[in-house]
Amino acid sequence: MSEEPVIEFSGFIKACRLFRENRLSEAEAVCTNLLRKNPLDQATWALKLQCLSDSTYIDELENEDMGLAETFLDQNVIAPNARPGTSFARPKTTAKGVNPILRPTTNAGRPLSGVVRPQSSFKPGSMDQAVRTARTAKTARAVSSTSARNMRLGTASMAAGADGEFVNLARLNIDKYAADPQVNRQLFEYVFYYINDIKTAHQIAGTASKAAGFEDYYWKNQLAKCYLRLGMIADATKQLQSSLEQRKLIETFAFLAKTYNRVDQPMAALKTYSAGLEVFPEDVTMLTGMARVQEALGEYDISIALYKRVLDAQANNIEAIACVATTYYYGGKPEIALRYYRRILQMGYTSSELFMNIGLCCLAAQQFDFALSSIMRAQSTMTEDVAADIWFNVAQVMVEVGDLPAASRAYRIALTHDPDHSESLVNLGILRYREGKTDEARSMYAAAVAKNPLMFEGNYNLGLVCFTQGKYHECRRLMERALEVFPDHEHCKKILNSIKPLYESI
Repeated sequence: MSEEPVIEFSGFIKACRLFRENRLSEAEAVCTNLLRKNPLDQATWALKLQCLSDSTYIDELENEDMGLAETFLDQNVIAPNARPGTSFARPKTTAKGVNPILRPTTNAGRPLSGVVRPQSSFKPGSMDQAVRTARTAKTARAVSSTSARNMRLGTASMAAGADGEFVNLARLNIDKYAADPQVNRQLFEYVFYYINDIKTAHQIAGTASKAAGFEDYYWKNQLAKCYLRLGMIADATKQLQSSLEQRKLIETFAFLAKTYNRVDQPMAALKTYSAGLEVFPEDVTMLTGMARVQEALGEYDISIALYKRVLDAQANNIEAIACVATTYYYGGKPEIALRYYRRILQMGYTSSELFMNIGLCCLAAQQFDFALSSIMRAQSTMTEDVAADIWFNVAQVMVEVGDLPAASRAYRIALTHDPDHSESLVNLGILRYREGKTDEARSMYAAAVAKNPLMFEGNYNLGLVCFTQGKYHECRRLMERALEVFPDHEHCKKILNSIKPLYESI
């Protein structure tokens, strides 16, 4: 019986097959060899551009990380003193302020949710506070290679260098290739994602849109992406609104809502998501966006209802599962939260944070054997960026079981991994205060307040120490700062009322 011959692809067909199988580096190598033989092969040139851009592709919908300038020097915010519940800067409050007990904040000052999202990584407050906070999240900029771009491409525009050098934008005829519908999309994505040259990418998108008679929704969306990167929010909004008039896409609705979020107009963003849901009922992207906005506004019940709708449409959405689980845990229902976290584990996703959450849920549900094994698993799989939080939770468990010396050691270990972990400093200070080491506790509280000035626990505990030591002026200042975070804290008010007669008698 003769064996069937094995079909082997070669040349451009092989590169296309590798690209379709997402073997980008191999496809790029094949394209490079083909371009050495024929530098003017436009199809191969476009395919290599696509390989390079796909290797560094960033989802712009999730690319919401903003720097200090965009956060504190933003001139696009419409209403700096908006009503509560209509602005991200002033979320809806309850009788106890922003409800820091039900939904505590992380070391970065953001309310706890199921997942860490880029835009929520910045804490509210002053620029000095933001500078003091270590930035541990990955940057949202496209990973690009800024060296090796000095070779000409063909006849002053196309070529394939032996060292992998590819496009020299300074000598590229932008108007010529941007007007060519066969290669302009690949060229734009290469410049936008791989080179990260937003100015040139904007030039390409503008020329291509003009060549298409301003009737191509794709180029209007790309222009909006460029405007968002450049901080020109109003121009991005105009492009997206014009794109929706030509064709309604999920991406366009999501980007338009993102522009409204950037200028602190969550109500307009919610209306945009609702309009998107009318065209695309029960779409996960629209529902997730609405849930995030409602969560940022403090509407946790509405947010969780939306996340449950997400799970009805997409049962394996990890963000929705995690957010619902977090709400159940802080709502005093750890058994139900445990079911959600175990569901994430059954889906094949594992992380130290997940194991720690499972351990905390088991501890709250009195399942001590599972709690111990989960916490040990979290310690064995943790990475350096989450080690401080893992050890902080271990210390909390030690406090729960009454082993205060072990808790003190765990807090110190957390501080070795992250010296700026203000929560560990405060709790370690509390343990020192219980041991009668008031001066040492005071220094730890002061260090926590210096690292996180808007932290309620640090200001409150330092104020208590000042009150017992008779430093009433400093105590008053700290209690007033604590009340800014937690407006109706009864103990702070009692201390301030007891200090008030002393000031009136002077």
